[in-house]
Amino acid sequence: MDIILVPGFWLDASSWEEVTPALNAAGHRTHPLTLPGMESVDASRTGIGLRDHIDAVVAALDALEGKVVLVGHSGGGAIIHGALDARPNRVERAIYVDSGPLGEGGVVNDELEADGDDVPLPPWEGFEDADLVDLDDGLREAFRARAIPQPKGVAYDQQHLSDERRYDVPATIIACEFPSAMLKEWIDGGHPFVAELGRMREVEYVDLPTGHWPQFTKPAELGRAILAAVERRG
Repeated sequence: MDIILVPGFWLDASSWEEVTPALNAAGHRTHPLTLPGMESVDASRTGIGLRDHIDAVVAALDALEGKVVLVGHSGGGAIIHGALDARPNRVERAIYVDSGPLGEGGVVNDELEADGDDVPLPPWEGFEDADLVDLDDGLREAFRARAIPQPKGVAYDQQHLSDERRYDVPATIIACEFPSAMLKEWIDGGHPFVAELGRMREVEYVDLPTGHWPQFTKPAELGRAILAAVERRG
């Protein structure tokens, strides 16, 4: 199976490097992506928006044969959901890593502070304690050293969707910061944060308790969780 892996904010393809070995060893083909404007700290992010990142995922999908699995971490969950909407007949499963599907009109996070066209990685004090579970000083230092500013448009732009066949594609939620029981309670309570997730017709939940960056704090466990989800296809 071809597996396209989409990083969250401030990260490029290399952020998956400790996750992919388990998938490759099982015979799958992994395609971690570096999205437009995320090539380097010095890359131009002018005019790059959410649709540009979605289109980059769709282009990667179109370059492959047959069905694929999409994996998105954090803000990458919104991006793979846009790609799923664009190609619902090409996606075997969508896997949301500490994230979920972003519905029509939603934004990833327009409260992040921007510097021109860039959204730099905020100081650690700007995150909730739950985000930072297991992210020790060494991991924080390594993360900040590799962090690339996110294009402002990706964080601030509204999601636009058009094909309700996206709801028929099986989804996996790998719940880290918020346990799956809490997500289900929010769905039952009609919380707008999970409204799109509540419309997905086939969802499995996998709990992987850690902070918001399991690819750094529990990469082997994340690799195994993704592998299990991929191999439950069909």
